[in-house]
Amino acid sequence: MRKLEVRTIALAAVLIALTAVFTMFVRVPVPATQGYVNFSDVATYFAGFAFGPALGFAAGGIGAGLADLLGGYAQFAPITLLAHGLQGLLAGLIGRKGTMPALLIGWAVGAIAMIGTYFLGEIPLLGLGPALAEIIPNLLQTVAGGLVGIPLYLAVRRAYPPILRWRPGADSALDRPDQDTAQPF
Repeated sequence: MRKLEVRTIALAAVLIALTAVFTMFVRVPVPATQGYVNFSDVATYFAGFAFGPALGFAAGGIGAGLADLLGGYAQFAPITLLAHGLQGLLAGLIGRKGTMPALLIGWAVGAIAMIGTYFLGEIPLLGLGPALAEIIPNLLQTVAGGLVGIPLYLAVRRAYPPILRWRPGADSALDRPDQDTAQPF
């Protein structure tokens, strides 16, 4: 079993908080479902692509679920944890190569997982009609998340190539103090 690094815990906490803020920053209510559309997908895709599937799951699931709890949507928090957690996990797993095809496939699979999880989770909570009504807003949310999250990841990777070493388990010179490398902070 691999030891959990302090930097991974700190990074997870920052990404969870970032996702919660993105989720709560702009909320567009969806009256038919008592839910809302938000920017959580931007942070979820960025976390998954930049830092891998585990942190994608933690940032997306816990961050967006926490925003539901804090924002008065506690009934959706368990579904959100699973929907956005799977979205970040699958995007990070499939998009780990960082090529445009891998990122696009990771986005698409993450989108399907998020939309499908919400649909199946909302049927017992709200009924079939509202669950169907939520598909289009969720689709728009995840498209916006991909349109912003993928270029954001690519821009950060281009501007700061050492970000790739911050993936948990990466063999990084940052782990060896005898190496002469720039520290990220």
